[in-house]
Amino acid sequence: MIDSRYEEAGVSIDRANEFVKRIGVLLRRTFKPNVLDNLGGFAGLYALDVSKYKEPVLVASSDGVGTKLLIAQKMGIYNTVGIDLVAMCANDIMVYGATPLFFLDYLAMGKLDVEVATKILEGISKGCDQALCSLIGGETAELPGLYKEGDFDLAGFIIGVLERESIIDGSEISVGQHIIGLASSGIHSNGYSLVRKVFLEELNLTLETYIEELGRSLGEELIEPTKIYVKPLLSLIRSFKIYGIANITGGGFLENIPRILPSGVKAVISKGSWPVPAIFELIKEKGDVSEQEMYRTFNNGIGMIMVVDEENSTEIIQRLKGLNENAYLIGHIEPKDEQESSIVISNAPL
Repeated sequence: MIDSRYEEAGVSIDRANEFVKRIGVLLRRTFKPNVLDNLGGFAGLYALDVSKYKEPVLVASSDGVGTKLLIAQKMGIYNTVGIDLVAMCANDIMVYGATPLFFLDYLAMGKLDVEVATKILEGISKGCDQALCSLIGGETAELPGLYKEGDFDLAGFIIGVLERESIIDGSEISVGQHIIGLASSGIHSNGYSLVRKVFLEELNLTLETYIEELGRSLGEELIEPTKIYVKPLLSLIRSFKIYGIANITGGGFLENIPRILPSGVKAVISKGSWPVPAIFELIKEKGDVSEQEMYRTFNNGIGMIMVVDEENSTEIIQRLKGLNENAYLIGHIEPKDEQESSIVISNAPL
């Protein structure tokens, strides 16, 4: 074989070619009319129809899945972390109100396992379907010496578009507006280093351990994919004025909500205004994690928040329920003094 010495060094061009052949159908099923079919080329091609926009702005984001990949590896389940990858990127551009256009992935392995890699791409393809975007290409790297055989890492890159005048940046958030929370699908893809430490190291549980409070095994709970909010958010943006959107990702409530608030206001979040999934109560209790750290690390059952007019909040929640989304009025906007925090987690009812 031409690449026999390269294969001796741990890299197989033949395996890479076999993988490219397998994933062609996965990519093509996500293609929209704007995608120029260029599989096998040096880059993906996307024809943006600028006639639809007066002043189009492209919105880009890049992210990974983190140590949740170790859960997938231990369980031998690889067709869900691709959904996580798309979600982590797509949810970030949705806070501006952007429409996702296309997605690129980067998959690195110590030794390319074609079966595992194909399962991962199946998940990415499914995530792109949920995010209404096209998977137009990516990179698969075989890196012996950098990763052990069986190890892998994922990164994703997404591009979206919106009208400049329609950017949702939080600048119009003002006193009296309501905060609506959209339910998460679980832990999503943040805080897994702490989760693994608590359950697998300190409590010595296995991923097969059945947890009564969860109604399923620990592994089934932890592998649950991150929810993608593209469809419900785009539906709402077309019908209602949305003043601010925050993705409750790394940093939880305490770090993410203040990112969208203008000076002079604070977000007051009312505890007990939404049902907190059992997994978060278990992390807090079994891991001896303070409430402050819970709100700074995890989503605690709310994956995305929106700031809206008080008079629209009930109708928006009803619209979300009609879209099969669980949504709750979880807080409001109040005036803030210079010395005050931009977010308060309050025991007072709404």
